[in-house]
Amino acid sequence: MKTEEILRAAKSLREKYAVTDGESFRLKNCNPNETDGLPGIRKIDSKELLDDGVRMMADLQDMLYAQDHWSILLIFQAMDAAGKDGIIKHVMSGVNPQGCEVHSFKSPSTEELDHDYMWRSMRRLPARGMIGIFNRSYYEEVLVVRVHPEILQSQKIPAELIGKNIFEKRQADIRQMEAFMSRNGTVVRKFFLHVSKEEQKKRFLERIDTPEKNWKFSPTDVKERQHWDQYMEAYESMIQTTSSTQAPWHIIPADNKWYTRVVVSGIIIDTLASLNLHYPQVDEKRKAQLQEVRATLMAEK
Repeated sequence: MKTEEILRAAKSLREKYAVTDGESFRLKNCNPNETDGLPGIRKIDSKELLDDGVRMMADLQDMLYAQDHWSILLIFQAMDAAGKDGIIKHVMSGVNPQGCEVHSFKSPSTEELDHDYMWRSMRRLPARGMIGIFNRSYYEEVLVVRVHPEILQSQKIPAELIGKNIFEKRQADIRQMEAFMSRNGTVVRKFFLHVSKEEQKKRFLERIDTPEKNWKFSPTDVKERQHWDQYMEAYESMIQTTSSTQAPWHIIPADNKWYTRVVVSGIIIDTLASLNLHYPQVDEKRKAQLQEVRATLMAEK
């Protein structure tokens, strides 16, 4: 595809899947098996389309790094087996490793539990010129902890601060923090990879039945699956209250991996293209210095 076509497709995908005002959002209205965001695009076309997107993303990321003004934070949240790792691997494959950092957040350490729940994530925010990727994030605090509120007991929070509205308050805090980040040059884009319960079961069975994929499976995954409805309620609340123009959620159909990757790639491209990125301009004094150096190099024998 030509550059103009990729940019048009990227904008179309962003507009289709972005949630900037969550007040009327309902997760039940989102189809995890959808593949019609780009009319006429089939699975057979997806590799070429993704390759074109990765090349454009690499060019834009190079300018982001050189310009050194903006930073990008990409947050991925999903149920188990939705494809977060695969997305990060395939979509970001062409990005210069010097300009990209991936952080996976698991159960907090003893040190992390001695701080507020945002602390460990704030330490990993991308510097200017960088793309930061959070594989899970501070949103676990209104997802897993909401489904398993007993976790709060291990977080050393004073008892009088744990009220029945603690998760609503956390979501309000997160929204304010993301507004702060946006005002200071960190562009926040959030992706919920929306996989169906049926497709998750299929992928779990594949991990069990394929020896080289056994390492991906944990009995804990099935245990969490038993709380599916509670998680869907938690995700819906999260999206409703933390979506904004500055830090939108994108609800990505995740039952078809090829389509998921194309959509996420397009949204990242659209994000980068919206920043008016360019290589730093060299002033006349610097140009003169470069010519002097060039003359010296050419004079070498």
